[in-house]
Amino acid sequence: MRLTILGTGNAAVTECYNTCFAFSKEDAHFLVDAGGGNQILKRLKDAGIPLSQIHDIFLTHEHIDHLLGLIWIIRMVGQGMNKGSYEGELRIYCHEGLVDTLKTITSLTIQKKVCKHIGERILLIPVAAGETREILGCQVTFFDIYSTKAKQYGFTMQLPDGNKFTCAGDEPYNEADYEYVKGSDWLMHEAFCLYGEADIFKPYEKHHSTVREACETAQKLEIPNLILYHTEDKNILHRKELYTKEGQEYYTGNLYVPDDMEVFEI
Repeated sequence: MRLTILGTGNAAVTECYNTCFAFSKEDAHFLVDAGGGNQILKRLKDAGIPLSQIHDIFLTHEHIDHLLGLIWIIRMVGQGMNKGSYEGELRIYCHEGLVDTLKTITSLTIQKKVCKHIGERILLIPVAAGETREILGCQVTFFDIYSTKAKQYGFTMQLPDGNKFTCAGDEPYNEADYEYVKGSDWLMHEAFCLYGEADIFKPYEKHHSTVREACETAQKLEIPNLILYHTEDKNILHRKELYTKEGQEYYTGNLYVPDDMEVFEI
């Protein structure tokens, strides 16, 4: 299984793309979120992930830095369906409250000849907390992260090698989700900024965590592999170095601070 980090930044970044990523198994791909604009099309192209090979997408929540790129994908996939270059269905998983949101935005911004596929070949599939779906041959279980801002789901994924991968959303891990997160071999956790720069970026006001808190969480949960994402971009050239240095003070596992388009074999 290949994991491509298409974007690593929070909503306000300009030096990198908003957080989104894709799992790939041979020529099939599972996209998680899509960033905030049509740059997602370039990211997928550069990653060698054709839209025609994406049949499963998970949208974590409604914020524009996660959702708006998906509108572009729906448009392009729908056009591909009209031209006969996209075969099969596109399945978009999200919590129930997002289904009407996606229908409304697409109906207001995309031509009817594309929107006609929604509900027929472009399927908006509501999932409940605790529900499991099979995606790329893997069991994916969705859970509510109990966001303080907008309803948001994370997920766990049982990888082909037996390892467990968890995405905790873009807010701090909530202990109410322990039963889902426990035993994870991989954890993706947001880290808005360095703990040493919390006074500058004020993560707590936005209900985000710093590198320190994310690493302390992974250490407490005894998770061997931690990926930090959804960060600021003030010093993007040295982000990996700085975040790794601070994180290793609080976490003894394998710490990863990916750049956009970085690829992991998991």
